[in-house]
Amino acid sequence: MANRVPSEQEVLGYFQSLSNWGRWGEDDQLGTINYITPEKRLKAASLVKEGVTVTCARPIKAEITPETSSVPPLHFMVESGEGWDSGNKLTTRPRGSQVALDFFGMIFHGHSITHLDSLAHFFWNGRMYNGRPAHLVSTQLGATVESIDLLKDGIVTRGVLLDVPRVRGTRWIEPGDGAYREDLEAAEKAQGVRVEEGDVVLIRTGQYRRRNELGPWNPRTQGSAGPHASCLPWLHERRVAVLGSDTGNDVFPPPYQAFTNPIHQVGIVAMGLWILDNANLEDLARACEERGRWEFLITIGTLRLERATGSPCNPIAVF
Repeated sequence: MANRVPSEQEVLGYFQSLSNWGRWGEDDQLGTINYITPEKRLKAASLVKEGVTVTCARPIKAEITPETSSVPPLHFMVESGEGWDSGNKLTTRPRGSQVALDFFGMIFHGHSITHLDSLAHFFWNGRMYNGRPAHLVSTQLGATVESIDLLKDGIVTRGVLLDVPRVRGTRWIEPGDGAYREDLEAAEKAQGVRVEEGDVVLIRTGQYRRRNELGPWNPRTQGSAGPHASCLPWLHERRVAVLGSDTGNDVFPPPYQAFTNPIHQVGIVAMGLWILDNANLEDLARACEERGRWEFLITIGTLRLERATGSPCNPIAVF
């Protein structure tokens, strides 16, 4: 059966039909994170049977590749071990202080670094989630509302991996193609799992595997897989807390003229949906396959960056 592709007008209508504005009050800044309750965390913790952990993050490397943002990650050694062993170390630090010190800097939004977007990351018609004006994110002050530091206590809940290439019988979804609602429901059926309220849903497209086997490319100019906009009503109906995938979570080139990033634009602004970009789902897919089990406890800890629109992170699945 062919995948149903909503029209551009339908997707534009999602800003109203899928809106969570006011659902948790006019002052709410958490959006779909509200679906994660203490009871949900306790139930998720009961999924831990082995104590085995699996990272869902890509390594952050100080290198330039085709998918790198305008500035690659920067890693400088402010102080190193060179010279201490020979006694010829030139340093302004006290002689007794033999240390190594690092500097890191990065633009984490983009298509290479595993990161979580806050609800301050996207706007539509000059508005943020819950109707706040876009100017509340300013060049001088940063994100004065809906910042990533709202998640200072971390995300702890049930995670579900939906492995679309596994269901399709392919190695990966090709760039420019999407994972559709029908794919997600087929993966649920094949894996014997159902996405529930408050879950972190991880959609594997296999794009990270393709990158590792064939080499990197620029997803914005050469195409990217990702969840298709047809998934948005499904994510809303299932009351998903966080959407993640092994891509930038949007199909490129964009399938609609009115949108650059429909998953982000509708998901973040209308639904208040937190989005995890550029995960590494290859290790997790193998762990799930080995166990015949596609649900697990997941933790996502972000940096406590004040007034920031997101953060690099290391999601950890626990079996």
